Amino acid sequence: MRSWFAHHRSFTVRIALIVGVVVLLLLLSLGIANEDIIATMISGAGLAVVIVIGGTILLVPDAARLQATERTLMMASNTLEHVRGGLTAESCNIICQLLLPETSAAGVAITDTEKVVAYAGELPADFPPGSSNTAPTREVLGSKRVETFVAMDSSDQNYRPFILGAEQPGRSFGIIVPLLIQDRAVGTIKLYYHQGVQIDRTQLAIAKGIGELLSTQLSAYELDRQAELTARAEVKALQAQINPHFLFNSLNTIASLTRTDPTKARDLLREFSVYFRRTLDNPETSIPLSSELEQTLRYLNIEKARFGEDRIIVSESVQDGCGDVLVPAFLVQPIVENAVRHAMRDEGPLHIAIDVAADASDILVSVTDDGMGMDEEVAASVLEETAPPSSTGGGGTGIALKNVAERVQRFFGEGSGVDIVSKLGEGTCVTLRLGGAAKLLAERDAGTEASETADLLATLE
Repeated sequence: MRSWFAHHRSFTVRIALIVGVVVLLLLLSLGIANEDIIATMISGAGLAVVIVIGGTILLVPDAARLQATERTLMMASNTLEHVRGGLTAESCNIICQLLLPETSAAGVAITDTEKVVAYAGELPADFPPGSSNTAPTREVLGSKRVETFVAMDSSDQNYRPFILGAEQPGRSFGIIVPLLIQDRAVGTIKLYYHQGVQIDRTQLAIAKGIGELLSTQLSAYELDRQAELTARAEVKALQAQINPHFLFNSLNTIASLTRTDPTKARDLLREFSVYFRRTLDNPETSIPLSSELEQTLRYLNIEKARFGEDRIIVSESVQDGCGDVLVPAFLVQPIVENAVRHAMRDEGPLHIAIDVAADASDILVSVTDDGMGMDEEVAASVLEETAPPSSTGGGGTGIALKNVAERVQRFFGEGSGVDIVSKLGEGTCVTLRLGGAAKLLAERDAGTEASETADLLATLE
């Protein structure tokens, strides 16, 4: 409805301007015809005024809206880069500096729930970072609503609400906007003015818009942070599930070898030390797939010492270049460990094949064993929320594979996941699809090659 009125009001203004121009042109022609210099001058001046005003009304709003849109987008882009780290002193100081020119305010401050984090503008000594939040700021944090105020002193402690259009003397005037994450106030942004007349509906709209923009960006940052924390917790939970069993079994194996084969015990202890050091070094960070496979082979070497060299037969095939793709740590080993723990028969060797190859824009990582296998119903339930205890003859597989599947999906996005094919008594194949991984590698290699070529040409010049 508002846009309808605005459209018709603009149309009415245009009609009035056209009529005015026609009338003035008529007067101008009559003045010239009658050689009336005064009438001619008045008509000509009036016509010039109408043309200027008309140009201002008809042309400036579109240009102004375009300019305002561009400035808003630029401000959103500039602030986003600095909001990604949360409300730190450094980021808030930069944001205040960026926002100050976009308003008519004399100063801009950002607070958290307890104190002023940063301030930019005039009279910086009155609003020192680190000072406690003032009474109006605390009220806004509690109400989560935009408020205006008149301060009678620099601390804002002696204040009263500001009413638009009313004469209210005071030392400074301000607008306080809450910064919200999921309806939770995490801070405020404050705009200070020298005079009450400077706070109009435009400034209020700008302040609200800035607050909503920063709140949206902070919410996005919080979602990313929570996802990262969840991913780290999942890795640590997976390690807690697997490592105790492996730790005790490995120590027992090494202890028994110290009596029968001290040299092998020493070599195994060295391998065991490297394995655990790699496991504990930043397990939540991404690593090359080749490093993950090396860690998996270390695990298998230790298990071979426990069960016997002829009980676990391993083969590995990695297509050229695929080992360079970055993956979440602890991605392949849980699959291999499930095979060792649950697929081995009482007698005979267990063959495990690890294959990595590109498939169009994706990369496939498959772990295949010829062990005990699972029936279709059990295999289908492994990746569900809770896998049945009998899924692998010993329990625990569903938890590990579900964890791996979720991290693959989170890391590589749409088109990624885990596929399980198994047949009871014949074996199991678990395949990880790393969506877009081959394409990313190709793009990275192309960029590296272009950079190296540029460096070579620069050297030759």
